[in-house]
Amino acid sequence: MSKIAIIFGVTAILSFYGGSNFYIGRKLFHWLKWLFPQINGTIYTVIYVLFALSMVIAILPLPSAIKGIMSWFGSYWMGIFIYLLIFFLVADLVILLGSVVKFMPRPIPQSVHFYTSLAAILLTVGFVSYGIYNATQVKNVSYDIQTKEAVLSPNMKIVLISDLHLGAVNSEKRLESIVKNINSLEPDLICIAGDIFNDDYDAIQNPEQAIDLFKSMKATYGVYGTLGNHDGGKTFDKMIEFLKRSNIELLNDEYVIVDGRLVLFGRVDPSPIGGFGELTRKDVTELISSLDTNLPLVVMDHTPSKLEQYNEKVDLVLSGHTHRGQIFPGNLITNAVFEVDYGHYQKSADSPHIIVSSGVGTWGMPMRVGSNNEIVAINLH
Repeated sequence: MSKIAIIFGVTAILSFYGGSNFYIGRKLFHWLKWLFPQINGTIYTVIYVLFALSMVIAILPLPSAIKGIMSWFGSYWMGIFIYLLIFFLVADLVILLGSVVKFMPRPIPQSVHFYTSLAAILLTVGFVSYGIYNATQVKNVSYDIQTKEAVLSPNMKIVLISDLHLGAVNSEKRLESIVKNINSLEPDLICIAGDIFNDDYDAIQNPEQAIDLFKSMKATYGVYGTLGNHDGGKTFDKMIEFLKRSNIELLNDEYVIVDGRLVLFGRVDPSPIGGFGELTRKDVTELISSLDTNLPLVVMDHTPSKLEQYNEKVDLVLSGHTHRGQIFPGNLITNAVFEVDYGHYQKSADSPHIIVSSGVGTWGMPMRVGSNNEIVAINLH
């Protein structure tokens, strides 16, 4: 990608975000002024701008306490911003249509603007409140997968998790219950399909506790992981050391044979944020083709894109990354972008089974609307 394209893209994003915030801020101010005629516009503007720029402020070289507070505000503001924008736009569209079909009088009474804005604000409060609550819940999902007749049946239970995003808001609060839940499923094998971290290892508040929790995970044949796009950057070496100490075996375009019954292959993510040091994704087509065809082949690949690369030799692909959009209407976007953005999919009888998890954690806003945090149990027959 050229520098001009990057500059254009960044400019477009900043322009959209700035314009959207101006629109939301103005709508909120007019609504508040209707309630409180004496409201101070300058004070309101300063407070609103701090919220709107909180994520930007969080990456500035400031004391860690201030960065932490602004990151917390910014994470919640991301979800609030999205729903305020959607519902204010819907409210204005309703007014416009009402005016066009002469359902509403002209000029539009101020009371109509007030009550449509109130509806938008109340809907935002409802969606955000539900999203925050739902993000504290973890669901269990299970699939029964039959391998091809030509391979030996492993009769193995695999537990899949992805997208923990350790270091994100509230990410560590769920970890203990996640580990207990996994252990209660009595898995033969645990697979962690990427995005264990949230770009910055140093954002983890209590890494030692997290390591102890990971070490307490119980699986007959061990715990394996693969790298996601958020598992890189300046603190990559610390992430690798963390995984080693956590007894999580990382597969970087490598495979292991599990108890002589199954081949587990782990892929390096193709688009790491900040890079994986000198580690890059390889073309493993020949390596996969050389593997024993009598054993079922399971591939962990964080991002479920270019699935055509996996031919009939692969029995099962385990992915995450999409979060199933995390909050509505994000699921409409992921469904349009990915061939499969969630659940179980098999293109044909000779194609591999694909399982895409919505993830067990959240990125950015600590909210889930229209999707769930989940732990996936796969009974492989």
